[in-house]
Amino acid sequence: MSEPIIIKGGLFADERGILKFANDLKFDNIKRFYTITHNDCVTVRAWQGHKIEQKYFFVAQGVFEFAWVKIDDWINPSPSLKGESCIISAQEPKVLFLPAGYANGFKALESNSTVIVFSSLELEESLKDNTRFDKSLWFNWDY
Repeated sequence: MSEPIIIKGGLFADERGILKFANDLKFDNIKRFYTITHNDCVTVRAWQGHKIEQKYFFVAQGVFEFAWVKIDDWINPSPSLKGESCIISAQEPKVLFLPAGYANGFKALESNSTVIVFSSLELEESLKDNTRFDKSLWFNWDY
């Protein structure tokens, strides 16, 4: 997979509670996972890019807006690149897959929103593959 995709999930509720799932997510290349909770709707985590690492994002609670951009030059990327985005809610489970070669960012649209991030690299490998860019590039987070 070399393009970002949305993996459809689902939700089942009965008297026992709510089950959220993404049955089409395959864990073949996933090495680790972690969660991030945004306490407010102001914090923006952007831009973090990876040449090798692939990431999957699953919103466990609340709502997030995710944005991504394919990096054209890792040393001096064009400021005219256009970011794409989507909004994912825990009430409509989905997984956003971002392949290698992209930078990503996200912002909670509800306080105390939590996202689970699945990564294709061990932490040490990921840290060596991490490139950060200014959050004001490629997407307007202040709407």
